[in-house]
Amino acid sequence: MIKTDILIIGAGPTGLFTVFEAGLLKLKCHLIDALPQPGGQCSEIYPKKPIYDIPGFPEILAGDLTKNLLEQGKQFEPGFTLGERAETIEKQDDGSFIVTTNKGTKHQAPVVAIAGGLGSFEPRKPVLGGIANYEDKGVEYFIKDPEVYRNKKVVISGGGDSALDWSIFLADVASDVTLIHRRNEFRGALDSVEKVRELTLLNKINLITPAEVTGLHGNGKIESVTITKDGEETPLETNHFIPLFGLSPKLGPIGNWGLEIVKNAIKVDNTQNYQTNIPGIFAIGDVNTYPEKLKLILCGFHEATLMCQAAYRIINPGKKYVLKYTTVSGVDGFDGTRKEAPKAVVQAIN
Repeated sequence: MIKTDILIIGAGPTGLFTVFEAGLLKLKCHLIDALPQPGGQCSEIYPKKPIYDIPGFPEILAGDLTKNLLEQGKQFEPGFTLGERAETIEKQDDGSFIVTTNKGTKHQAPVVAIAGGLGSFEPRKPVLGGIANYEDKGVEYFIKDPEVYRNKKVVISGGGDSALDWSIFLADVASDVTLIHRRNEFRGALDSVEKVRELTLLNKINLITPAEVTGLHGNGKIESVTITKDGEETPLETNHFIPLFGLSPKLGPIGNWGLEIVKNAIKVDNTQNYQTNIPGIFAIGDVNTYPEKLKLILCGFHEATLMCQAAYRIINPGKKYVLKYTTVSGVDGFDGTRKEAPKAVVQAIN
């Protein structure tokens, strides 16, 4: 049995920042995530994609944000159960919860913080005969390492931000990039659309619209695709086919925990501490919903901070916490480290 103060379901940015905020309150955290590594979407879906709205960072790659959050929290020695999905939850007589994973690992804590982002993701796959035979053999639904496509021929299909952004990025990596969309209009950011059109004029992206990929061909791995445009079929040689049609989020087993669910998100009672309808269970980050909710990483950081204050009161009933700024009090890690601003030494003047 793994015991901790706050059990965090989800090791994305919000869950990782919770470790730091809880540590300032001398609370230990343990995280469960179905992915084999921390970081959530930032690690699994777009580690090399830049993020522009993290305070203090004009631009930071999603993978680097994960590394920084892990570095920030490591002094508080969080525990991790990775590659396992939180399956069931049971409330104990003492008010604590036991969460068991799909592999049977049990965790006990007085507070559970669900920080599972939008839940588990499944790619929206195109309806193409035999596509399953080429998965991981030239057909990919996520781009994890752009270097895989270095000097390769790539066909991307889709009309949203991911399709546009990765076409732009891979234009300087792959030997040949073809972007196919079934409409002439795109759903992505205007500047991305304009950039794609610029690269098309420079012959760095082959843009084909309105068109669709209607066939896949190869011997053991993808070798070509069939493109249908205006009723005519054209073969196109390629090493990779990447359909980026979005993701279908699912709460998974958490949806059966008795929590109040609204449109695939967990409703929280208020924005003071983001507690769910079950006392002791909180939902923070993209997984929750409340009036005027914004699904932004920085909002998840704010929610994690207030949730930790509520967790402190549950774990330490009757004990008052006095907020101290880290610029004044410094940071004492559970590993014995201490971070503090250097203090000026004033010498007496004779």
